[in-house]
Amino acid sequence: MKVSGRLQDSTLYIYLSGEMDECSAQDARARCDKLIEDNANAKKIVINLSEVAFMDSTGIGFLIGRYKKAARLNTPLYLDKPNFAAEKILNLSGIYSLIPKAE
Repeated sequence: MKVSGRLQDSTLYIYLSGEMDECSAQDARARCDKLIEDNANAKKIVINLSEVAFMDSTGIGFLIGRYKKAARLNTPLYLDKPNFAAEKILNLSGIYSLIPKAE
C-alpha cells in the first residue's frame, strides 16, 4: 500500500494506492498517522481512495482508526473517490454515518 499526502489550502489530502489488507495495514497506518501528526494544523483531512484496488474489513478498521485520530485533533475527516469495489464495502459497513464523503 502506497501512502502519500499534501497540504493544500489548509486541507490535508492523503492518497492511498494498492491493496488494503492485513499485510499492508500496519505500514499504511504508521505512514498515514505521521502525515496527520505532521499536519496537525490542517482544517480538514480528505482520504482519497481512487487507487485502492482491494479493501476488506481491515480497511474499515484502518479508516475508523484514522477517524479517531483526526477527532482527537478536532479535525473533520472525509472519504473521497472510492472505486466501485471499495464503495461496496464502505456502504455495507455503514461507515458513511461516521465518515462522510468529500464534496
